[in-house]
Amino acid sequence: MIKTYVVGIAGGTGSGKTTVTDNIVAGIGHDHVVIIDHDSYYRDLDTFGGLTPDQINYDHPSSLDTEMLIEHIIMLKNNKPINKPLYDFTTHRRKKETLYIEPKTIIIVDGILIFAEEKLRELFDLKIFVDTDADERIIRRIKRDLLERGRSLESIIDQYLNTVKPMHLQFVEPSKRWADIIIPQGGNNKIAIDTMISKIKSMINKG
Repeated sequence: MIKTYVVGIAGGTGSGKTTVTDNIVAGIGHDHVVIIDHDSYYRDLDTFGGLTPDQINYDHPSSLDTEMLIEHIIMLKNNKPINKPLYDFTTHRRKKETLYIEPKTIIIVDGILIFAEEKLRELFDLKIFVDTDADERIIRRIKRDLLERGRSLESIIDQYLNTVKPMHLQFVEPSKRWADIIIPQGGNNKIAIDTMISKIKSMINKG
């Protein structure tokens, strides 16, 4: 039986969570790590009772099927494989296909709201919060949504002002207090990332 450790990586939108995660995976080795992104667990558009995407607050915890995520993490911790949902950010719907994932020693879970949910938070053996300046975060989000998600600049700005920023202040920023370690400057903080790699390697060795 594989001894698993669950590492949560949280932080605001565009904070550099993916960069930190990629660096940690590169330092530990792909064979030992599986990544679960909270974004894949967005609820399908059809579950919002006829609301259109612009009427939905995608930055509120209720927009995500965290119950399924919790179930999947528990399954991986119990050495059982999962079928992770896949989400299409262009259509705001879940894809028909899923991604088959087998348990590995380190399970990295990333997302802006993963520390805001107590039942989810309790599953993490190590909680990391990536802390980055708000101006940098919004610039990164604009670039990502324009290039990867087919959004217009106007819709990105409207969403940021109406839901992203208020929800960050209400849920994401306060959840920082639950972190075991805070990484300032996101993926640019090589010293902090190297420290995380050493910490996680020690967790593996203890197992």
